[in-house]
Amino acid sequence: MTASPINSETSRPAGWQPQIIAFCCNYCAYAAADLAGARRMQYPPNVRVIHAPCTGKIEMEHILEAFEDGIDGILVAGCLEGGCHFQEGNLRARKRTDRIRAMLDEIGVGGNRLRMVNLSAAMAPTFVERVKEIVAEVARLGPNPLKAVSGHRAPGVTSLPVTGSTVNA
Repeated sequence: MTASPINSETSRPAGWQPQIIAFCCNYCAYAAADLAGARRMQYPPNVRVIHAPCTGKIEMEHILEAFEDGIDGILVAGCLEGGCHFQEGNLRARKRTDRIRAMLDEIGVGGNRLRMVNLSAAMAPTFVERVKEIVAEVARLGPNPLKAVSGHRAPGVTSLPVTGSTVNA
């Protein structure tokens, strides 16, 4: 059963900008983000890049807790498929993000708030493009309906289901 999406377009505060986290793997995506910075390529300032050893080490709980804490969108950026420095880390991350997207759709938050991309270290322009895409998509969706309003969750939204500390994809 899929919950109906929560309409957050009517509850946008004036001047609201989506807050996005980009989990980037060490060898490829973080290097692409670093190269984008070195080349002075511009992307929205409301994106926080988080350095991860491998996207395969980003547990479901990290992503779900970020949404529960009010982050509007998340980009998971890993190595190119077949090019993971930890063999299959990015493939595990892809399976996890697909599961989480389904969960977010089911509870009415919207799976489009989470995206996974695969990049090489030399793909700085692609990194910037993907960041801009997720920011635009989340801006279209509006604020995260799980954001606390006076210490309370949005009406009709329950806590995210987390069943275990690890997922073996």
